[in-house]
Order: sequence, then structure tokens, then C-alpha cells
Amino acid sequence: MRVAVSGASGLVGSALCDLLRDSGHDVVRMVRGDRRLGLGEIPWDPDAGVLDKDWLEGCDAVVHLAGENIAAGRWSAAQKARIRNSRILGTQLVANALKACNARPKVFFCASAVGYYGHRGDAWLDETSGPGRGFLPETCVAWEAAANEAEAAGIRVVTGRIGVVLSPRGGALAKMLTPFKLGAGGVIGSGRQYWSWITLPDLAAAILHALANESLRGAVNLVSPAPATNREFTRALGTALNRPTILPMPALMARVVLGEMANDLLLASARVRPARLLESGFSFKYPQIAPALKALLARP
Repeated sequence: MRVAVSGASGLVGSALCDLLRDSGHDVVRMVRGDRRLGLGEIPWDPDAGVLDKDWLEGCDAVVHLAGENIAAGRWSAAQKARIRNSRILGTQLVANALKACNARPKVFFCASAVGYYGHRGDAWLDETSGPGRGFLPETCVAWEAAANEAEAAGIRVVTGRIGVVLSPRGGALAKMLTPFKLGAGGVIGSGRQYWSWITLPDLAAAILHALANESLRGAVNLVSPAPATNREFTRALGTALNRPTILPMPALMARVVLGEMANDLLLASARVRPARLLESGFSFKYPQIAPALKALLARP
């Protein structure tokens, strides 16, 4: 396949582009900024609403991963607007360009997030579960709706609801490593909240699987089949690093330090099952949290 990828320089995008190339596919990176284009790069400017559909002509698939980092800073009104607009307006721009193509791609994969489900306690959630309430669920609903606009042009659309991505190279796990290595790690809040997670290698493989598998369309949960409570995750990370995990972060402290973001990213509980991914025959390399962290953190 010839696959165009936005957000190609990010944690997930880089891993996906490597996997696509290793699997024999042709990768086209969608790049921002005023600079000379390299081989296999096409320009776009989501802030200005600029994407020439001619650059996407003839692509077999488009993967849209770009968006403001939701953990880049406290959620001020301005930061929440950047998070929302970067996802919704950027996705609308890509979807409209795809609809205008003469030789349209067969599939459009757009990243979404398990934040769609909000705080749901111990209840098991799958793709048939409705959205939660609050900023993240409302953002995800509008984000997915923008991607689904491409369906009107006969393009198969997959909205991948991605969980906490685990990699020592970046993201949440990378930020946790230093305090845990120093023995300053511990449960957050009650520790009973479920974190739906996926390793970076499994996520890249799942996206490639979604591109190739024509039975997948609409929302697809991209998470491990075994979500872990924060307490289970903390214990597994401490064991993998051979460090104690005795310094908890009370919920009140998390809210003081991070504000509203703490409620949605650290204290919310979403026990999500990847029903459609499993039904389509996808096999996880790292389905359980303890072996996953041990493998990810093993020295080369």
C-alpha cells in the first residue's frame, strides 16, 4: 500500500512508519512548516486549513495521528481549545481533502481515544458503549464525527480509540520512569481506577491490521484485553524496575498539581475491551501488564 501519515514524527507515528516500511509499504509523511520537502513528504498546514488534495491522490490509505498533546500543560480554557481544535479542525481538513480526490484511498484511519468513555468505574466497556460526560468525551465524539464525514465518499473509516500508550521512548511511561527509579513511585488516588493501556509495538501492529482488514470500520478500541487498575500497574512497574512503590499521590494532590487534567487522565476509570479487534483476529504480543512492562524495560 501507499500510506500517507500525519503526526509521522510523533511517538506513535514514528513506530507506525517504521513498521509500514518494514512490511513493504510505501510511506508518505505529511509534514508541517515552511521547509524544503524531503523524499516521501507532502506539505500541510492544519492551523491555516491548507491541504492540497492532489498530494493525496492515489494513496491507498491515510492515517491521521496529528493533534495537540493532551498532557502538554494544565487545561486552561485556551489549552482546551487548542486540544479540541487541533483534533476536530485537522480531521475535517483531511476528510474534506479525501472526499475531493479523484482516486480516493480505500481506508481512512483516524486516531481517537478511550477518553470517549469518560469515568465509568468497574463497568466493562466495548465499542457499543456510549460516550461519557465532560471535556474528553465531548471532544472525542466531535473528533470521530469529523472523521466519519469521509464515509460519504465511499471511504472505509476506522476511528481507533487508543488507550495509554506504553513505551520507554515517550508518553506516560517515559514520564513515570525517573520517579519510579528513584523509589518515589506509588499509587495515584485510590489506585482502584482502571487504566486501559497498549504497548507501542502492539498499537502500531493494530493500526496496520485495521488498514488491511476490510471487516473493521467505525470505532475500534486499541487497548490490551487486560486493563489494569492503577494499583496493579504501579506494582508491575515497581517490579520491572526492582524499586519500591510506597509513596502514593493522593487524589487531592493530583488535582492541585494538574488541575482538571488529573480527573480525566489519572483518576478516571475506564475498563475497556478491544472487542472488534479481537473478533477480527488480531493477536496481541503483550496482552498482560506485568510481562509487557518487563519486556519494554529490559536492557538491550
